[in-house]
Amino acid sequence: MTIVIRPADPTDYTALGEITARAYLNDGLLAFGDEDDWYLEELKNVAKRAAHAEVLVAVSGSELLGGVTYVPDGGPLSEIARPGEAEIRMLAVAHEARGRGVGRALVQACIDRASAAGTGLVLCTQPTMHTAHRIYERLGFTRAPERDWHPVPESPDFTLLTYELTP
Repeated sequence: MTIVIRPADPTDYTALGEITARAYLNDGLLAFGDEDDWYLEELKNVAKRAAHAEVLVAVSGSELLGGVTYVPDGGPLSEIARPGEAEIRMLAVAHEARGRGVGRALVQACIDRASAAGTGLVLCTQPTMHTAHRIYERLGFTRAPERDWHPVPESPDFTLLTYELTP
C-alpha cells in the first residue's frame, strides 16, 4: 500500500471529520465519553481547522485513511506551543487503516514541516494512547511532563501528556 500525505481538500472535510470523531469516540478518548461530548463537534469541524492551520490527509488511491492538523509557529489553534514551536493536533487514523504506518506518515509530515521552518514541535496525548506514544518516541519526541495539563476544568482528572521535538 502506498500512503500519500497531502493537504486536505474541502471535499475531504466531511469524511475526515467523521474519521476523527469516530476514532476519538470509539477509543474512549473524549472527556465526557459519549456522543453528547462538546468536543465531538470540534473534531468533526475540519473546515474550521483548515481555515486557521494546515490539515493534512493520508490517502491510498482514493481511500482516505486519516488526517492531522499541523499548527505552525504562532498559529491561532495552538494550545501548548511556545514561540518557536509548531503543534500537532487531532491526529486520527480510520480503524480499518490502523497498523499500516498511516499515523507515522502523518506525524513525519508534520516533523518535516517544522524542520523546514526551523521550529520545534509539540503535541498532547492522552495517557492511554500507548500506540501513539511509541510512534512519537520512535520519531524522536521526548516527554515533557512539566508541560502536561488539564484542558477541561470541570474534569481535573483528565490529563494530557506533552511530547516535544526540538529542532
